[in-house]
Amino acid sequence: MLERPISKAGWTRVRFDQIATQINDRVDNPAEAGVERYVGLEHLDPDSLRIRRWGEPTDVESTKLRFQPGDIIFGKRRVYQRKVAVADFEGICSAHAMVLRAKPGAVLPEFLPFFMQSDLFMERALSISVGSLSPTINWKTLAAEEFLLPPIQEQARLLEPLIGVCTLAEGLATALDIGEKTYEAWIESELKDHDWPHRPAIDLLTRATVGIVVKPADWYVSSGQGVPALRSLNVLKNRLSWGEHVEISHEGHQFHRKSALSAGDVVIVRSGRPGDAAVIPPLDHPLNAIDLIISTTGPDLRPEFFCRFLNSVAGRRQFASGIAGTAQLHFNVELFKKLRIPVPPLTEQDVFIARAHQFDGSLNDLRERLAAAQDLKKAILKECVAYELH
Repeated sequence: MLERPISKAGWTRVRFDQIATQINDRVDNPAEAGVERYVGLEHLDPDSLRIRRWGEPTDVESTKLRFQPGDIIFGKRRVYQRKVAVADFEGICSAHAMVLRAKPGAVLPEFLPFFMQSDLFMERALSISVGSLSPTINWKTLAAEEFLLPPIQEQARLLEPLIGVCTLAEGLATALDIGEKTYEAWIESELKDHDWPHRPAIDLLTRATVGIVVKPADWYVSSGQGVPALRSLNVLKNRLSWGEHVEISHEGHQFHRKSALSAGDVVIVRSGRPGDAAVIPPLDHPLNAIDLIISTTGPDLRPEFFCRFLNSVAGRRQFASGIAGTAQLHFNVELFKKLRIPVPPLTEQDVFIARAHQFDGSLNDLRERLAAAQDLKKAILKECVAYELH
């Protein structure tokens, strides 16, 4: 990873305001900012220094912050989302971000954003955040925080592998983005090119209900002591993520047995970010669902075809019409039953699924390679920080 170990004996303690300054160039009327791009926190990807998406200044109102190429945009609100990016264009950004600029001399401008991505910096930033619903950092507190910083020559040596692995990760992320868009375009063309009949979901399902919604936390138990339960964060498009799933007591499982899942069930996110759907794989243990729509398909509909339609642009377009709420978006299960679902012959559904699996193989390979690159980056970032002087 590095040709020789980093010696931390010569590192110096600095206040954060000795290596960075806050740029507070306020723009009261975004539409008259004279720039073409607006960057909100929703446009920043966690653990990525590149800005891939943006909106237009006319999309937003209220005071924003102007930034210049090379400035760092740091999400000061909900810092646990780990949003730090380097601008390569002029624009305005959300006031829920800080615009920072490196102070040459104490730190290399290219090194500072990497340093801010380290676990040490993020842990410190989180510890000084204030507020419960939307914890936020203020500049005065961050400015006074002290960190151990490597000498300039060591910063330069660390930059080479960091830039290399970031270039690799960005290339893989771009390839993954193109692959996902190609897959979505293929599904759209399949749905448009075939004159498949559409039927209401309720006519095609043997079950359509909602998982545990009444104080499920009352039944939570420690890992290994209950029945696993899926929540919205565990359901992604066409796949499940088992990270941070919860468990409910066996008593709670029996009480909520209508929320029990079986292999082949399709679960759909109902609240927060409605629409993402996944198929339950073969199970070797009981499994429950929390605040998810649970559906079981009948004989005319393959679960995976149903799932992939729900995750398509056409499916989401229908789903969007039934989304309500302000602080928390949600979808009503009765409206879900009225969705119009295309119903090809089963043989055509099978062909569709087989082709989708080919896309899955390529996309999963890219995801694995991207995860490996991100792990390597984290390992190098550990060399960029020191918790104590030795």
